[in-house]
Formats: sequence, structure tokens, C-alpha cells
Amino acid sequence: MGFTIAIDGPAAAGKGTLSKAIASHFDFAHLDTGLLYRAVGAKTLLGVEPLDAALKLVAADMDDTDLRTPEVAQAASKVAIIPEVRAALVDFQRAFGARAGGAVLDGRDIGTVICPDAKVKLYVTASAEVRAERRYLELSAKGDPSTRGQVLADVKARDARDMERVEAPLKPADDAVLIDTSDLSIADAIAQAIQVIEARTGE
Repeated sequence: MGFTIAIDGPAAAGKGTLSKAIASHFDFAHLDTGLLYRAVGAKTLLGVEPLDAALKLVAADMDDTDLRTPEVAQAASKVAIIPEVRAALVDFQRAFGARAGGAVLDGRDIGTVICPDAKVKLYVTASAEVRAERRYLELSAKGDPSTRGQVLADVKARDARDMERVEAPLKPADDAVLIDTSDLSIADAIAQAIQVIEARTGE
């Protein structure tokens, strides 16, 4: 059993950036589990049934450069509420978390469902307004015409779907350490996370 770090949180809270930095710092493998759902969501936009897309998912599907679009994000959120889709992707995630050499997984149910025995659990969050502004700036830089109001509405709608779904709702694990990035720089958030992890590992 490897050393597993579970990082959960809502969209645009910074968990992806944090997870990559932590994986690099500790030389652990990293898995953005959201890409699994984005890849399934992207296939449903092409007419594939959600469960069929999940069952036939291959690693190459996560290399699709179009997985970061707002349309795919919304599709991912919709397929993520389907119990059969989640079940189809659980084994892949758990196997990754148990790999030798250490692993960092980020998503929405890592510490609560996928890796409940993870050595370290972090819940990364920020206010909906801060997260929407981050996403708006990211989309604007790519030429997306979405307004701030539209992006905020999308963020809140996705939060509601993620937190209110019956199967594996988004919530902090009971033993997760909360990191609120609303007023933190990227460097400060990374430093805070590393401090928590090192305290748990006794390093």
C-alpha cells in the first residue's frame, strides 16, 4: 500500500494546482480524477451513453485537449451523479491510489469514498465569487465570451449538483484539513498544504 494523499474540493478552488505542486514536491504520482468524468462527459456530448463511455474509457481519452471547456465541465458534472458511472470508475482510482511510491489524487469524493484510508486528506475550497472570478479570467484568456454573471451561475449550479447528489456528494471527510484559498496566494496555499502533509508524515 502506497502513501496516499486525498485532495477534494469544489471547482476552481485551486485543488488541481495544489495537487500537482504537492506531487512534484514529494515525487508522488498525480491523478486528476475530474479528468475521468470530463472524458466521459465529452463522449456523451458526442452521443455515447454515459455508462458505455465509462466502461470503455482508456488513458488516452484523458489527453483530449478539449476537456477543459465549460460544456464538457457541465457534462462531467451531470454524468458524475449517475451511480453506475461512478462505480465503473472507482476501481481505476483506487488502484492508482494504492500504487507504490506514493500518489496524490484530487477530485470530489477521494477522501470520503475512493481512498477513505488516505494518510492525508485535504479539503481545498474558496468562496463561490472568488472561484467564479478565477474561472472567468481563465476562460476570457482563451477567448470564451461568457460573462462574469454566467460563470458565477455555472459555478453555483455545479456546486449544487456536486453537493446534493445522492451518490458520493462533495463534502469534507471528517478528518480532512480545510484549506481556504480565497485570500491565499498559490505559493502560500502550497506551503500550507506541504506543512500539513509533513506534520502527518513525521518528517
